[in-house]
Amino acid sequence: MNEANAITVDVVSDVVCPWCFIGQKRLDKAIAAAGDVEVHIRWRPFQLDPTIPPQGKDRRDYMLAKFGSEERIREIHARIEPLGEAEGISFAFDAIKVAPNTLDAHRLIRWAGAAGEDVQNRLVRRLFQLNFEEGVNVGDHMVLVEAAREAGMDASVVETLLPSDADVEAVRTEIATASRMGITGVPSFLLEGKYAVMGAQDADTLADAIRQVAAAKARGELEKAD
Repeated sequence: MNEANAITVDVVSDVVCPWCFIGQKRLDKAIAAAGDVEVHIRWRPFQLDPTIPPQGKDRRDYMLAKFGSEERIREIHARIEPLGEAEGISFAFDAIKVAPNTLDAHRLIRWAGAAGEDVQNRLVRRLFQLNFEEGVNVGDHMVLVEAAREAGMDASVVETLLPSDADVEAVRTEIATASRMGITGVPSFLLEGKYAVMGAQDADTLADAIRQVAAAKARGELEKAD
């Protein structure tokens, strides 16, 4: 591995953010287009709505309270669906019955990171699929345990940890840190911890940023940054 030509991208996202799912797909394309730059991905937590109770809320009621009308909700979905389709995503918004609290999903993503970059990537992709394409409640512990198993994690350990308070504060602290860094929306892509690309930018924009930061790192310029 050529570390001189390798960069780390921290992706700040929430598994119930449709733009984050689109951003994940575009990042995959960007990495493929970035030539010989080796990209390591780390998924970082963000909660679109931390006030949702642990058991979640009825999604229809939640969306109505947030956006005011069925018509407005349909407009939002209609705008996102073709963008998802272009990235190979089959958004099934009508199938989603529960608006979940995503704190436990982020705890699981954190544990997956300890199991390895590939494991974490598989898990995040699976959680996006479960929520947006299958309408499954990603706040449900049984769902999270099965997703962990599919990603290659030790499901029995996850099953033991989820009901505990393990890493609850660590995840909340990380979310608070993102907020202090000025991240108010997701996805946000932090390249080498120094350069931020905000929003679900197109793959070309992300690929260009990756190449530029990799080149700056290879020239030794990033170490000089404060």
